[in-house]
Amino acid sequence: MYQFKVPDKIMMGDNIIASVENVFNLYGKHALIVTGPNVARSTMIASLERTLDNDRVKYTVITNIEGEPTVSMVQHGVEAYRENECDFIIGLGGGSPLDAAKAIGAMTVLEGSIAQYNGMRIDDVTLPPIICIPTTAGSGSEVTKYTIITDENTGAKMLLIGDSLLPKLAMLDYTFSNGCPKTVTAATGLDALTHAIEAFISVNAQPLSDALALSAIKRIMRYLPQAYRDGSNFNARREMAIAALQAGICINNTGLTLVHGMSRPMAAKFGVPHGMSNAMFLNVCLNDMEMAARHNLARIATYLRIQSVDEIDASEKFVEEVGKLLEKLEVPTMREYGIDRDEYMAAIDDMSYEAIMSGSPSNAPREYTADEIREIYIKAYK
Repeated sequence: MYQFKVPDKIMMGDNIIASVENVFNLYGKHALIVTGPNVARSTMIASLERTLDNDRVKYTVITNIEGEPTVSMVQHGVEAYRENECDFIIGLGGGSPLDAAKAIGAMTVLEGSIAQYNGMRIDDVTLPPIICIPTTAGSGSEVTKYTIITDENTGAKMLLIGDSLLPKLAMLDYTFSNGCPKTVTAATGLDALTHAIEAFISVNAQPLSDALALSAIKRIMRYLPQAYRDGSNFNARREMAIAALQAGICINNTGLTLVHGMSRPMAAKFGVPHGMSNAMFLNVCLNDMEMAARHNLARIATYLRIQSVDEIDASEKFVEEVGKLLEKLEVPTMREYGIDRDEYMAAIDDMSYEAIMSGSPSNAPREYTADEIREIYIKAYK
């Protein structure tokens, strides 16, 4: 039996934030807007505020979500929510503000410290309505039941998961990612590609996720290089926004596999942004999983109309195409990024343990031990 879960409502289109009427007032009377300093200075938040004013909805804005969200950022949001008597939450920005919005919503209801809920399911808990509006094409957080919060004291990335975290409304305004910097475009786009590929080869894949994953992969392989070369290419930006949402829906229903399991510990220890960390591991992990995932990787190649002589050839050629894409997007090696080799090697045992404990590798098309993951970490640096 399959279950397929998405937000209660998804709205998509050009300039929809500026054009919708009587949408936000369906969710409450006073919104807490969770965003970062860059978006707070943009026309995007101005557009949202005008629409809230027209809907006669009060709002309080917090702009402290810089980098990946932390426990203290979430606590600040919870305090602002309560002090201003808010009754729903709007996350506006990249994956970090959207993750923070979901965590803030959870902690307005849950007791104790957020650390208590690391890895625990948060189901059947009534949270304030959460609306997510992405401004980058990558995380898919607007349509997932996940949020990752960093404990700034330990550096640990804590995963909160549960159906209660799924936003009530996802609003995809195609214009909001226009002009996104090249490095952010590459990192977020490759995050979405990783989501789609991992969903398709996951042991939890299902017919609906397969259809969306294939569509997302095709869009990303075609349009991500265009968006990277020309940040004002609106058609490419629109297609990437759709692909990221599709890929987010996929992982919401299939979970993630080896790439995310390995990238999270490295990102936490060396301060690498999530999407870039995934990009650094994508090729080496795909090569390692290729034989076990061969049938499905060949299906992707066929869908992309990659010419091949048989299933082995098709699978290998798709992995090669992913490698070529990483080169086009100028993804740095770990050494080029500035990660010290000795420090990295010293951290491998801990990272391998954390990768296994995350549970993500258990969704991969074959089983992995900590020793096997350790060897992949070594290959990834080289």
